[in-house]
Amino acid sequence: MSSKDGELQNFSFTKLAEELDSATSSVSFEGKSNKWENEAAVQPVIDEINKSQKLTLLNLEGNTLGVEAAKAIGQALQKHPEFQKALWKDLFTGRLKTEIPLALKEMCSGIIKAGANLTVLDCSDNALGPNGMIGLVDFIKSSSCYSLQELKLNNCGLGVQGGKMLADALLSCHESSVKAGKPLKLKVFIAGRNRLENEGAKALAKVFAAVKTLEEIAMPQNGIYHIGIAALSDGFKENENMRVLDLNDNTITSKGAVSLASAFKSMQKLRKINFGDCLLKTKGALLLAEAIQNSHADLEILELESNEIEMNGGITVASAVGNKENLKILNLDCNQFGGEGCITIQEIMEGNGKLDCLASMENDEGDDDGVDDTENEDEAENEDDYEEEEEAEDKNEPAEISSYRGLESISLSEDDDCDVNYIAAFCNKSVFNNKENSSHDNSVVFIKEEELANTIENFIECNTTSKMFMALTEKNKLEEFRNYLKKYKDDDYLIRLTFLVLKCSDVSTESAEALDIAVALYKDAFDYAKETNQISRVRTFFLIQLGLLKCEDKSFKPAYDLKACRNAAKIAVDKKCFPDEIESSFKLFLEKFGDAQFVKP
Repeated sequence: MSSKDGELQNFSFTKLAEELDSATSSVSFEGKSNKWENEAAVQPVIDEINKSQKLTLLNLEGNTLGVEAAKAIGQALQKHPEFQKALWKDLFTGRLKTEIPLALKEMCSGIIKAGANLTVLDCSDNALGPNGMIGLVDFIKSSSCYSLQELKLNNCGLGVQGGKMLADALLSCHESSVKAGKPLKLKVFIAGRNRLENEGAKALAKVFAAVKTLEEIAMPQNGIYHIGIAALSDGFKENENMRVLDLNDNTITSKGAVSLASAFKSMQKLRKINFGDCLLKTKGALLLAEAIQNSHADLEILELESNEIEMNGGITVASAVGNKENLKILNLDCNQFGGEGCITIQEIMEGNGKLDCLASMENDEGDDDGVDDTENEDEAENEDDYEEEEEAEDKNEPAEISSYRGLESISLSEDDDCDVNYIAAFCNKSVFNNKENSSHDNSVVFIKEEELANTIENFIECNTTSKMFMALTEKNKLEEFRNYLKKYKDDDYLIRLTFLVLKCSDVSTESAEALDIAVALYKDAFDYAKETNQISRVRTFFLIQLGLLKCEDKSFKPAYDLKACRNAAKIAVDKKCFPDEIESSFKLFLEKFGDAQFVKP
């Protein structure tokens, strides 16, 4: 055996790993409550740093550090170019505002002089404020932070000014790192409880849009309203690897939910979403549910507690997570479902095999009297004090377009919010405009049935009864209906299609042909809804029309024969005309609330 063979036999990967581990060390004085005023007081830390052959981590959390002591630590760090993780949480208790930036500069200076490449910087739970940020700005701009992957500044009181300083420093770091061929690849950004408000959020949104590598962003309790949320959303959508998004205890409202729902399209890897206590209300919940309905397969945690969401929104959210195989937690506590709503949500989750994922709803704030306390959510939001401070900003902002807009063929004023509930409310008192260019005319035309010709067009466009259907002479009415609808697009098409389903359902107990058409058109409606990511909206529309879900407009009454329409819907469910993700919840509503006897004509 050669000496070389003997060396190979004696080689041990385990031994090599142990040697490498011993060469890598961490120094931690976490939670010791030491008060380090000068070099003598902090000598034990200096000794541990000097003993380390390969110092990668320094944890000083839970102590209090003076400027002279910080200078000594900085000098010790100059000898460690391998240094990577600075864990400096809760390090300046009782220190003056003038001390904190000087102490940070001393320690950061040592890292820069060492030529170290930092990966983690955690200065959370320190009263930095804008003044303290002065001690970090130059460091964040330096080449030592080109390698930064995690930045944690939670509960630092940065304020708007500090947030802007941080954003400017990060943008400068990113620009310099790109020029150096080492682009900043920040993955984790934590900055909760900092009073960043809209302006701070807007500044940081530019950072997120530029970096594009973020996987976790947590900015809870920052006083951010929908204008700031819209800006952040533009930044979020550039980060396709986002896994955790926490905006808890900001004021998103339904307006901010529009922007977030759009950004969700680019963030398909989300695992945790925390929008608790964000005043989403029912409309915001519907928008977000629709955004995740047919996507976000990796979702594990969805926190929507304390959002004043009513039964409609809760049911839609529960249905939307039914196809999430990795779901672990759905938190809908402290909303306004009422006892009936809570039970229905539980039944939907049980039907999807995910009841164990549903957090307790014992603190639900709803009631079962059928009164809708948030009948006009937009009006309520505009009356709240927090909107008053945004009025000046709104004057210079382009008007926000709701995702439910574009229903020009129904006469609505500019101030009406055209969501599914309002569409439902107008169905029994509005007639589609019968003019050639109806999409450019907002008037409503009422025509007596005896004055109408018995044509496919009039049956679709106007209020009709069974007499008109029976009088239609077309041999293949389904084909003719479809051909007529083809000339319309987007909402114009969808509105006519959904109402046509109901009109045919209305006479389906008198005509087997009408029933077959209604069932076929149900499939057309949901195929289109799935294609355009509107399944939740269309589902809610039909449930309201069938009298199975409360409409927010208390004056609304279903315009069609409920027994006949529920019968047609039941047969459509049985024939698999509904997408898998909502089939079980729709069936549950029919079985629980639909008391019609299901019969074929």
